[in-house]
Formats: sequence, structure tokens, C-alpha cells
Amino acid sequence: MRDPLNPAVVAIKPSGIRKFFDIVSEMKDAISLGVGEPDFPTPYHIREEGIYSLEKAKTHYTSNAGLMELRTEICRFLDRKYHIRYDAKNETLVTVGGSEAIDLAIRAMVCPGEEVIIPQPSYVSYEPCVILTQGVPVTIRLKEEDEFRLTAKDLREAITDKTKLLVLPFPNNPTGAILTEENLKEIAAVCVEKDIFVVSDEIYSELTYDQKHVSIASLPGMRERTIVINGFSKGHAMTGWRLGYACGPKEIIQQMTKIHQFAIMCAPTMSQYAAVDALKNGDEDVAMMRDSYDKRRRFVLHELRDMGLPTFEPFGAFYVFPNVAEFGMTSDAFATKLLEEQKVAIVPGTAFGDCGEGFLRISYAYSHEKLKLALDRLRIFVEHLREEQGKR
Repeated sequence: MRDPLNPAVVAIKPSGIRKFFDIVSEMKDAISLGVGEPDFPTPYHIREEGIYSLEKAKTHYTSNAGLMELRTEICRFLDRKYHIRYDAKNETLVTVGGSEAIDLAIRAMVCPGEEVIIPQPSYVSYEPCVILTQGVPVTIRLKEEDEFRLTAKDLREAITDKTKLLVLPFPNNPTGAILTEENLKEIAAVCVEKDIFVVSDEIYSELTYDQKHVSIASLPGMRERTIVINGFSKGHAMTGWRLGYACGPKEIIQQMTKIHQFAIMCAPTMSQYAAVDALKNGDEDVAMMRDSYDKRRRFVLHELRDMGLPTFEPFGAFYVFPNVAEFGMTSDAFATKLLEEQKVAIVPGTAFGDCGEGFLRISYAYSHEKLKLALDRLRIFVEHLREEQGKR
């Protein structure tokens, strides 16, 4: 029998995030700081709206692009928060999580052989999505000394005559880095000059701690060449509801909707009704969760630095990215040994690209008690490693 599998799919590595999550799920007394998921339940009024939609038997398909009421609220949200205006009917698509929106945008825009620039370390989905379109991923190594920001200089050097698209993953998973308005203006100037498009993944836009998020789509010349990706998983603690969205030029959104139409049909109806309420009435919930993450952020940053691990200060999302290169171990070896000896699961930096070697991703979207216990164990582990290495 001939091989039934697509070799391009077979060649893609499984997510490095899930590996440690799967191990820790079967390990007694283990603590996981590895999954990027809010520990808050979805706020009650949002859950209640979802339940109400079921009670009212609102269980049928919506339009492919999503409920018009939801698309309208999405456009209002983006206008009042980030000063970008979209047409709800033609420039907005509701998707099954932000991940589907990323996949649709890349599939709708990238032809075989065209290059897509991906700053790394970054979320695990971008590169596989490009490969599956037969596009060519071109990675830019984000540097700790640049606060893990993409610079216009590095972007310019990566562009060739085959470059079609830039993925802009800020606020960043796994580093917590953000881009300032000045950074974005410089990047936008390069995009306009070189005539490239942008997929701006802004799923953590509501979780910034030092300054408000700025969308590159709000800058001159960028709205017509940018697809904005966002959703409800992170800011509104709605991971299991699987709801995201994309906004952008009509001609691109139309083609994304066509793929969505054939592959998905529409996003879950109950989730869409709940999301309407999240956008109308959820600002206080988001502010409360953001304040809590900020307290945890400062606690985790202090503890890591106190144990002597160089750690860049993250200003967005809910991750820290400490440097463990001093131990002379791969990130994977460090994380594996920590899990075996102290029963703490964190994610090796290499799960987010080869340039993540020497780093670890720790999520602080966990209770203070769990964070303290895990970091106490990490401190013991680090001290033992240093003692062992000092005796050699």
C-alpha cells in the first residue's frame, strides 16, 4: 500500500509546549507553569449570556462570517481601543480562535515559493502554517539586548524580492516583549516602501502593563496592508469558547471567509453570543485580571532575578523568559531535569524557535500560591546545579 501521508505534514514537529503538559498531567504533585491560559474562569455575566443563548434555543448556524451583532461590537471595540475603523459587514470575520484566523490569513495570501518573515521566538503556529501553503518561512532572531523587539533594520535586511508577508507577533508569546509606537512607525515605513503585507497577531493587546497597546494598522499606509488578528481567549479568559476574529481589507477578508466557509462553516453560536456581552460589558473584568497579572509579573520577575537568573522585564502578555545559558545545558535538558527532580513543568525556549535556546518560558497566569511553590522549587534546583558545577 502506498504511503497515505503528506510528507510536508509529517515533517512538521509537534508543539514543544504540549510535550511537557502531557507529562505533567500524569505526574503526581507536579506543578505546571507551562500553559498559556488564564487561571480565571470566564466572568459570570459572559457565561450567563452563553447559557441564556442555549435556553433560548439559539443553536443554529450563524452566517459564515459570524453574527452581525458580534462583528459590529468587534468594530466598535477596535475603534474605541485602538483607533482602527472597519466595516462589520465586509472587513470582519469571526473565527474558531485566533489560531484559525492566523491560518486563514496565511492561506489566503501566500503563494508557493513566496517568503513570510517571522520574528522568533514567537508562537508555535506561524511557521507550520507557512510551510503548509508551500510558502517559505524566513525567521528573524529577536535579541535580548533589543528587549526582544523587532527592529526596522533587521526587517529590512530580511526582505527579498520574494517577500510577501510579515508576521508581527506583539505583545509577544513567549518573551512578553511589546513594540512602542515609534518602533511600529519605523517598521511600517519599511513595509510601505517594500510593499509587503502584515499579519498582526494582537491576541494579548489588552494585557500590557507599562503603556497602552498600539496597532500597526492604525498607522498611515498600514490599514490597507494589514490583517489584525485578535480574540477572546487571553483578555477575557475564554480559551475553551474558541473564538477569535480577523479584520482587514475587504478583498482579503472575502477570501479568508471562503476558506472558513468550506473548512469550518461558522464559529460556535453560543460562544458568539457570549462574546457580544464580553465586548459590551467586560472592560472591568479585563482590567481586574490585568492588575492581577501585573502583581504576579512583578513577583515572578523579582524572584527570578533574586536567584541570579538574568530575566528581561516583560511588558505584555503573561510570560517571562529567563536566561539559563550559564548552566551549559540545552533548554530542553534543563526543563526535563527540572521536571524530573522538582516536579515543575516549564517550556524550553526552543519550542518557539531555535533562537530560544538558552531560555525558558514561564507563564505567570497562575495563582500566587502556585507560583511561589514552583519558584521555590526552581530556586532549589538552580542552587543544586550551581553546587554541582562548582565541584567539577
